[in-house]
Amino acid sequence: MTDELVFLPLGGAGEIGMNLNLYGYGNPKKPTWLMIDLGVTFGDGSPPGIDLITPDPAFIDERKDQLAGLVLTHAHEDHLGAVQYLWDRLRCPIYATPFTMEILKRKLGDTNFANDVELHVLPLNGSVTIGPFELDLITMTHSILEPNGIAIKTPLGTVLHTGDWKFDPDPVVGEVSDEAALERLGDDGVLAIVCDSTNVFNPGHSGSESELTEDLTKIISACTGKVAVACFATNVARLATIAKVAEACGRDVVLAGRSLQRSTTAARKCGYLEDIAPFLDEDAAGFIPNDKLLIICTGSQGEPLAALSRIASGGHPRINMGDGDTVIFSSRVIPGNEVGISAMKNNLVRAGIRIVEDTDGHIHVSGHPNREELVEMYQHVRPKISIPVHGERRHLEKHAALALECQVPHAIVNENGGMIRLAPGDPTVIKQVKSGRLVHDGNRMVPLNGEAIRSRVQGLWNGTAMITLVVDKAGTPISELFITTTGMLEPYEEDDILDAVADNVFAALERLPKKKRESDNEISETIRITSRRAFRRLLDKKPITDVHLVRV
Repeated sequence: MTDELVFLPLGGAGEIGMNLNLYGYGNPKKPTWLMIDLGVTFGDGSPPGIDLITPDPAFIDERKDQLAGLVLTHAHEDHLGAVQYLWDRLRCPIYATPFTMEILKRKLGDTNFANDVELHVLPLNGSVTIGPFELDLITMTHSILEPNGIAIKTPLGTVLHTGDWKFDPDPVVGEVSDEAALERLGDDGVLAIVCDSTNVFNPGHSGSESELTEDLTKIISACTGKVAVACFATNVARLATIAKVAEACGRDVVLAGRSLQRSTTAARKCGYLEDIAPFLDEDAAGFIPNDKLLIICTGSQGEPLAALSRIASGGHPRINMGDGDTVIFSSRVIPGNEVGISAMKNNLVRAGIRIVEDTDGHIHVSGHPNREELVEMYQHVRPKISIPVHGERRHLEKHAALALECQVPHAIVNENGGMIRLAPGDPTVIKQVKSGRLVHDGNRMVPLNGEAIRSRVQGLWNGTAMITLVVDKAGTPISELFITTTGMLEPYEEDDILDAVADNVFAALERLPKKKRESDNEISETIRITSRRAFRRLLDKKPITDVHLVRV
């Protein structure tokens, strides 16, 4: 049977976040698989109680004996955040560059299998062979240290998996994108590019990190009280930019948030931030004059437990802000977080705190390529096939159209679960496989569409009812109907409504044939159905209803 090369996204295609990409090579009946990234996305409060979501790896879990390894492009949560939750199901070697590996090790430290994971640290621009795949890492620029594009070389052709990237001539910290390597790769011939689509609607270039210094300096130098700057914890270049601005403005820098401490520790261990003075911890904030203090904090996305949210609510144990103080949001809003961010900003304003956003100055640049950068990438690489990822459906369609404008022969719009045969022959989607989402619920991972979460959502919208009845051996009720409800009734209406439900239930039981009364299941189901119908008629609600039948 002829070997084939396929690409299968299980996360990150048709959405931004939660990346999980699979490449398969070899006999179509039993190929060897390579995984690129294993990330998470975050909940928006629906369903309730869920704050972390991962791809469902069921497809590759069933074939884990064919999984040669996992390569991480960089250390953002949507690319490696699921490793600590899903690796135990896959148990494959993991490959990453030094900074990414440092971040991963700290995450694995929270697991009970950390010592079982086979970790391989790869140098920047390094190469490695994993099964039948020969990989060359290409250093890129992004809003984090050490992002990598990966050239995946097989006997059927080379695929460039870009990861997240941009072209920034002055990234402040870290290396510039290796455009010469991309050009050489294009000269050698590229079968396909699997490419970031996040900013495909934005014209021009995304901008350089170095461009932020002027406006940040202007804004912070005009502040007379405390200043807090909210940004992503992993954006080490942004931390360096803010630190240099703070020094120029005569302010000491305090880090607020454990993730910031972890990122800076990992960065310094890997040789970055050597020209930046050590940051102060939260305890120092109370001893620095207001006009000499700058706080870099987590929580730009409104996360309820992050430092900025606690500052906004007055619940931070060491840092307080109020009248005359300023909070600068040096980050973009991630879609889905708007409600939480708005609520937090309102709390800040109530406290008398001035808010500075990107509409007030040039205080943030994206880590993803705008349209002109995408055009430049296609000019470098010159692939035969374009497969847009890391975007919603509208991003993928727009990116595919742009690729065709760049004279790419084939552009395929594909979403999670679509398996694309890249070679041999023309590229095509050959099948749809199981894909979906798992949620971190307590200390376990469960399906987003499973019974536990469905019931929780139903209970949220409709409430719950627990009904208890005692019957004799013949199935005749010998007690009143005890009904306990949650999330349905106001105290003043309980008696009337519950009495009406009970009347309906007893009437239904009287009509139940004697033979069926011998069955606990028949009696319980009659109570459940009748009570739900009564609640529906009286309240227009369909509560989750459980029946506890006692036969004596």
